[in-house]
Amino acid sequence: MGPVASVALALAAGLALRLWMLSNFFEVNGDSLVYGELAKNLLQHGQYAQGLPGGELHATLIRVPGYPLFLAGCFRIFGMENYAAAPWVQIAMDLAACLLLAGFVRLISPPRLREGAAHCTLWLAALCPFTAIYAVEPLTEAPTVYCVALAMWSAAWFRERPGWSAALSFTFAVTAAAMLRPDGALVAVALAPVMVMGLRDGSAPIAHTPGAKAPGDPARLIVRAKALTYLSSPVRMVVVCLLLALAPFAAWTWRNWQVFHVFQPLAPRMANDPGEDTYPGWERWMKTWCLDFVSTYDIYWNVPLGPLELSKLPGRAFDSPAQYAETRALVDEYNAGGHLLTAPIDAHFGRVADERIAAHPLRYYLWLPMGRVADMWLRPRVENLPIELDWWVYENHNRETLISCAYAGLNALYLLLAIGGLCLRPRLWGAMLAYMLLRSAMLLSIAAPEARYTIECFPMLFALGGVALWASLRKVATLGKQT
Repeated sequence: MGPVASVALALAAGLALRLWMLSNFFEVNGDSLVYGELAKNLLQHGQYAQGLPGGELHATLIRVPGYPLFLAGCFRIFGMENYAAAPWVQIAMDLAACLLLAGFVRLISPPRLREGAAHCTLWLAALCPFTAIYAVEPLTEAPTVYCVALAMWSAAWFRERPGWSAALSFTFAVTAAAMLRPDGALVAVALAPVMVMGLRDGSAPIAHTPGAKAPGDPARLIVRAKALTYLSSPVRMVVVCLLLALAPFAAWTWRNWQVFHVFQPLAPRMANDPGEDTYPGWERWMKTWCLDFVSTYDIYWNVPLGPLELSKLPGRAFDSPAQYAETRALVDEYNAGGHLLTAPIDAHFGRVADERIAAHPLRYYLWLPMGRVADMWLRPRVENLPIELDWWVYENHNRETLISCAYAGLNALYLLLAIGGLCLRPRLWGAMLAYMLLRSAMLLSIAAPEARYTIECFPMLFALGGVALWASLRKVATLGKQT
């Protein structure tokens, strides 16, 4: 099969997968409705605001404005509240991301692996169900994956040929990623050193200074002029790109200061508006036992305003019979009070949490955070499928358990291929590893794990996996010829 046919077939297969998922798994709920409401109010009222039960609007800063603006564009072009339009745009972006990653791998691979590794990366990315399903959901994941892929490609392109096009492309990618999700800024932290090294190594466009070699100039002045000439373009490039990257956040910060009188350049960690209740005791108590997405789904998302079922708490939520009795009384009080997490109840959860932390500090500060990160990396990524989340209970839903196990195996395969790619150490492997480590470190602070929080790392897994897969195929082919 020729290279053009391989690319066309990979894109066609990727499109078919996403269209099938769009027809079967498209949903609009939760965060999608929040983003949609913000987009609608922007278009209809010119306000970045949410609606109150009485129809009034109140300004908000619980989400950075990137995705609401994206949805507003879709609504303006395709019709108000036409959520189905967003997946069509995202499918195009997701397939474009596959091509960008193939191009990235072509730039970072050794010459002998370049073409084959790029094609393997394209196929791995196009046929991955974990990223494909987010392309058909009106959520931030698919646009963020595109921005990460664009940033990776731009950084590699800049290392090859430093210039304004690559620098501006990188600036747009990292800025958009952070405007979509605050943690998107991590891609800039990981890849910006690559850009700086490109300035040092190559050499960024140099602006020539007329008269630098004019006869009669002292030698010292000539050397100084040459130095200034060399530095002028890189310095200018850095300053311009930095200003462009900071401009949207400066505007957002200024808006938040004007409306709320708070300094908020991104979005609050707890997604709350100024003056809105937070529940530190409840959060701390959740972090003393929450380990997997099932607890996030059954417990964390229900509170406040929803029922809290004691039967769904795992045994690790209690250290003793006395603590179980205290927790049961607390749960009964919450449910009897109309599912309101009042300040006294929250404080009581905090006291129980403090007792558990004092008794087992390593569990709270080390083992559980590491376990939650492991769950976000390793669990079956079936959260968007109509499948029971307790996948390990085979006797209750054996067919769904088999599907979940297959998904877990496929996820493990992508991770193993990426580890193999790291062992081969293609160019920029350190930056890719740095991004994944930075993101995992950030996730250590999460109280309620969700596998989607690691989806943004899949562009790195695809790239590293493509290199490893092609190297393995070449090795197998070589051994076959020898035998």
